[in-house]
Amino acid sequence: MISPKKPKHDHVISANSRVIRNINRAVILNFIRERQPISRAAIARLTRLNKSTVSSIVSGLIKEDILAEKVEKIAAVGRNPINLHLKKGRNLVGAISFDSAATRVAVVDIDGTIIHTDKITANGRSPEEFVTSCVDILIRLRTQHRLPQFKGIGVSVAGIVDSSQSRVTFAPNLGWENVDIGALLANRCPDVAVTAVENDAKAAALAELWFGRHNINLSNFVFLSVGRGIGTGIVIDKRILNGESHLAGEFGHMVLLEGGEHCACGNEGCWEAYASDRATVRRYVTARKMAAAQEVTIDDVIAAAKGGDALAIAELRVSGRYLGIGIANVIKAVDPGAIIIGGHITRVWDMVSAEIIEAARKRSFFGEREGTAILPTSLTARPSLLGAAALAGRKFFGDARVTL
Repeated sequence: MISPKKPKHDHVISANSRVIRNINRAVILNFIRERQPISRAAIARLTRLNKSTVSSIVSGLIKEDILAEKVEKIAAVGRNPINLHLKKGRNLVGAISFDSAATRVAVVDIDGTIIHTDKITANGRSPEEFVTSCVDILIRLRTQHRLPQFKGIGVSVAGIVDSSQSRVTFAPNLGWENVDIGALLANRCPDVAVTAVENDAKAAALAELWFGRHNINLSNFVFLSVGRGIGTGIVIDKRILNGESHLAGEFGHMVLLEGGEHCACGNEGCWEAYASDRATVRRYVTARKMAAAQEVTIDDVIAAAKGGDALAIAELRVSGRYLGIGIANVIKAVDPGAIIIGGHITRVWDMVSAEIIEAARKRSFFGEREGTAILPTSLTARPSLLGAAALAGRKFFGDARVTL
């Protein structure tokens, strides 16, 4: 007897079933990440997936040591619900946040909890030497505390990053140009399957999206990272906007004043030349008539302001006004639901928020006073460091590999 011939595209059907299962796996895993603790029944109801599908995928995730179950003792009579949550201590990622002032490395749990961290400065080392040193510290933290192998390593960099190639194109404050971080990570950590590299503001936006706690919908927002420079991460429909050349969000280098203050990018009059921490310190030093050799940091200015120093308060408020002017342009360009601000300046939010909001509203369309919320970050840890962890976690949670 001749067996019936298999359909020509039979392999495509089976492949599609695997794709669908991996998509469902990612949906379920992200639902648990966002809403834990949550029951199987609630997942099925909210995702509209079949209960048997949810049960099968959840069972697999429990076997993989990604999820754990816990009986919630709430019912006086009848069965108590069994809720699911991410299993801590088993699925860790490494995070590195490169910044000109200080670079931070951390071992981070799957839910965004920072377990161990350290800080390092470049001290004149080449980018390649410095990246390798940071990775070595990360490995030391893991081995010293006898922790499991990393599920991935995420890196955020204060500069222009081609995330598709894991390459830093240009980081003016770090003095880096065309640094292949992906290759350096692969060479030092060949056993880590997932690595991701991104601009620090975009990474911080992802951290706010994943780990932030705001009582508003954050589907569409802009994260404004204020440090030695200014960067923005744009989130549209819960996705980070990259742009054709990975330059989306470089609002820090939009020109506020033609022929104005010199900027690290080589241009003049950029937003960050007026509203960054470096600009605040420069104006304060000038106002105080301090010696050029005297080292003053943004921490010093903030401490002085909290101690009642009128000049420090005034210069922080000037930065707040410039932030508001730039934010008005961002609102016009993106029309986000919220602007979330991160950086040292949020430590004096009570002193500067009025200037930020007033300057932004005054220049908004039709003097708009409702619509875009302007808020400080809800993250307690450094946003760019948490963002680096989220970069590695994003691939872990969104894995949809297909094996034909």
